[in-house]
Amino acid sequence: MNIVCLGWGSLIWKPDPLPVAGEWHQDGPRLPVEFSRMSDGGELATAICLNAPRVPVLWAQLAVNSQEEATLALREREAIPPERKDGTGLLLIDEQAVGELAAWARERHIDALIWTALPPRVGHNEGQIPTAAQAVAYLESLTGDVREHARQYIEQVPAQLDTPYRRVIRQQLGWDNA
Repeated sequence: MNIVCLGWGSLIWKPDPLPVAGEWHQDGPRLPVEFSRMSDGGELATAICLNAPRVPVLWAQLAVNSQEEATLALREREAIPPERKDGTGLLLIDEQAVGELAAWARERHIDALIWTALPPRVGHNEGQIPTAAQAVAYLESLTGDVREHARQYIEQVPAQLDTPYRRVIRQQLGWDNA
């Protein structure tokens, strides 16, 4: 079974223990991703954000034998507890699958797609989307190692994820080597 993981954040440069087979490819589907999740590690992480413009994400094959194995591996990588029912997305590509993702996957002979589906978050409010001003204020409020970690996260996200918030962060904080 050809199972592919979609990525737009730290999975790309730090996939372990996700069993990625080969390189991350840059010609992924376009998804609405933004720097919109105030993460436990301090970074302003990328997340699917339905009101965001679509950007091309990356993809990589997984060395797994089943969708269950892929889901478990991604949940482990993302530290998503078993009792949390959301957190990962899965699309099986069969004759009933429709839409842009299914079409993109069929072109590449992919049987299933998996991705991290943690929502945007402000503080502890899951699903709340920060404004660009809130995102910048959050990053400005960080200090020391946490601030450096947050800066490195933004700089390591591939340049093709050129989002509106990233442009504001680049302009106002001077972060981003892209």
